[in-house]
Amino acid sequence: MKNIFRIVSYLEGISYLLLLLIATPVKYFGDDESYVKMLGMPHGMLFIVYIILAFMLKADEKWHGKTFRIVLVASILPFGTFYVDRKYLQKK
Repeated sequence: MKNIFRIVSYLEGISYLLLLLIATPVKYFGDDESYVKMLGMPHGMLFIVYIILAFMLKADEKWHGKTFRIVLVASILPFGTFYVDRKYLQKK
């Protein structure tokens, strides 16, 4: 399940960056909402799956208190999911 979480984490991070750096500027500066519509739903679904998998992995990874909050908050910060992967998920 950890590998699935890593994949979802990566995809969620990429979709968030695409929304922030491409779709949103095109929407407001190019007056074209199509990219937001195209990327919004997949990003939302990946976000929900990320949160669900984080709760499922909490016990296995021994994420308690502060660490678990960091994993959850990382899903709403640009590049946050990449930080979680590097700090908490990669094998050492």
